[in-house]
This record gives sequence, C-alpha cells and structure tokens, in this order.
Amino acid sequence: MFSTKNLSQKQLSAFTAFILAAPIGSGIYFLTDNWKIGLGAFILIVLGSYALILFILEKFIYRKIKLIYKLIHQTKATKKEEVYFKYLLPRKSIDEVQEDVEKWGEKQNEEIEILKKNEAYRKEFLQNLAHEFKTPIFAIQGYVDTLLDGAMEDVPVRKKFLENTSRNVERLVNLMNDLDEISRLERGEQLLYKQNFIIQDLIKESFESLSIKIGEKGLRAGIKKGCESPITVFADKEKIRMVLTNLAENASKYGKSHGFITASIYKTDEKHVLIEISDDGIGIEEEHLYRIFERFYRTDAARSRDRGGTGLGLAICKHIIEAHGQSIHVRSTPDVGTTVGFTLDSRRD
Repeated sequence: MFSTKNLSQKQLSAFTAFILAAPIGSGIYFLTDNWKIGLGAFILIVLGSYALILFILEKFIYRKIKLIYKLIHQTKATKKEEVYFKYLLPRKSIDEVQEDVEKWGEKQNEEIEILKKNEAYRKEFLQNLAHEFKTPIFAIQGYVDTLLDGAMEDVPVRKKFLENTSRNVERLVNLMNDLDEISRLERGEQLLYKQNFIIQDLIKESFESLSIKIGEKGLRAGIKKGCESPITVFADKEKIRMVLTNLAENASKYGKSHGFITASIYKTDEKHVLIEISDDGIGIEEEHLYRIFERFYRTDAARSRDRGGTGLGLAICKHIIEAHGQSIHVRSTPDVGTTVGFTLDSRRD
C-alpha cells in the first residue's frame, strides 16, 4: 500500500499538488468539453500548488524542524552538519522527527534523574565527610581544652587524655590517607604492578596480620576445606593484599564471638578466579546491600563508628577490583553472615 510516511518535502508537495489538480482539471474538462483546456488547467494548478506547498513547507515547517534538531544537539554545527541540516534533514518525515524528539526527551529525563541522584549522593557524602572529621576534631579539642584548664598537673589524667588525643589524631591521619587513596584510584593515578602469585598464600598472610584482632574475639580464620589447592592469579599483589585485609578486618568486626572467617577460592573458568571472604556474624539487611560499597555508607552509623574505621574500606576495595577490570559483590542475611566476593585474572604465562 502506498504511504506518504517517508516522502521528502518535494515529493510530498508534488503528491499534494497532483491530488488538488486532478479533480479541478477533470471538472474543467467536463465543463468545457475541451481536453486541451482541461490539461492546461491541470498543469497550471499542479505547478502553482507545488510551488506554494513547497514554499510553505520549507518556510514554516522544515525550518522549525531544523531549529528543533539544533536545539536537541546543543552544539554549534560544523560545515558537515550544516550540509546535513540543509539537504539531508528535510527528507525525514514528521513521524520520524516526532520519534527523534521523543527519544531526546526520554534521554533528557534520564539525565535529570541521574543528576538528582548524584546531587543527593553529593549532599550525603559531604554530610558524612563533615561528621567523620568533626568527631575526632571535637574530641581532640575537648582533651586539649581540659588539659589547658588545669588537668595538665594531674599526671594520670594527662597521660590518659594525651593517649586519647593520639588515637583521634591517628584516626584523622587514616581518614586522610584513605581519602587520598580513593581519590587517586578514581583518577586512575594508581598504577597496577601485576604479577603471578598464589592467592592462598596472600590470604594466609592477611589473616596472620590481623591475628591479634581476630584472636580477641575468639574467631577462627582459615581457608575453606577443598579450596587449599594452590591457585595462581595475575594481579597487583599489594593492592589485593589491601582488599583481603579490609575484608578480613570487616569480618572480624562484625563476626560473632568464637565464630569463623572463611576464605573460598574457585576457578570459575580458564581465565578467572573467584575469591570470597565469609563470616557468620550479624549480617546486613537487604535494603543496605546495594550501597555498602559507597564512601562512608554505614548500615548502622552509631555502632559502626564505635567499632572504628574510616568508612572507606569497602569503597577502596571496589575501586581496586574495578581497576583490575573485575567485579566485586556481596551476599548477606541478618544473623546468618556475610560473604564478599571478587574475581581476578588467572595465571598469565
């Protein structure tokens, strides 16, 4: 079936002029009974209608369409684009232009939603950042003011307050170091020095470095039975050590007393290895799972701060793993435990 959907403005003008001229020319022929007059009238009406319709389309409709496209693209047109706007664009039908505008509108709405989410995230991040800095700063200020007000003469109090001040200074230093680390990771300034190494050996070293913290809660840390067989990965060893230490430290904080911290290692295929660190602790509510890799996000702000940490550990882990071109994920159930897993490349020859 004939369709006018994809006609250019010239074709549409000619088609419309023919439709108008045909009945008028036929009417003149029947009235005059002279085919020459009828044909002449038909030709004149076709030409006149074609010129008028084409002028109207060019002047009032397609010029507006060109302006719409320039608005949509929001950039100054190059010479090549000017040719496109002048000669190629008018061939689009009104329906096609409508589709393009609707797509543009949907894209704009999506971008607006993303901007709103980013703005909300920015506000929350700045609020959390201010809180993280205020807590140790106000503590330090309180200890110093108390010492200056006379407590300096009391040796036991002085020692205790200076020790507390030192701990809060250390917390500030750790916070600044973590912020600097995550900023460099985001900017891509942290170069990766990849090498082949046995992942089980690095896991054992990470557990041993936290043996005192793990021992204080009576936790037992080890590699899952059946996963002891050495598996070689290709990655930045020191960066992965940081990831494993962060994950093991979180597991020790939120694992239940006399519980377990278990590392599992699997070859998912010929090119990738999956590493998981699990605990049988308090777990995480499902509503929080998709946000735990955000900077400063805490599922329970008060309890989390009491347990120490900067709130940046998991965010740093995420950036390190993504810098390797891999992914990190979490599974958790309240009062059952949490598992954080990530993938790495297998051995490279």
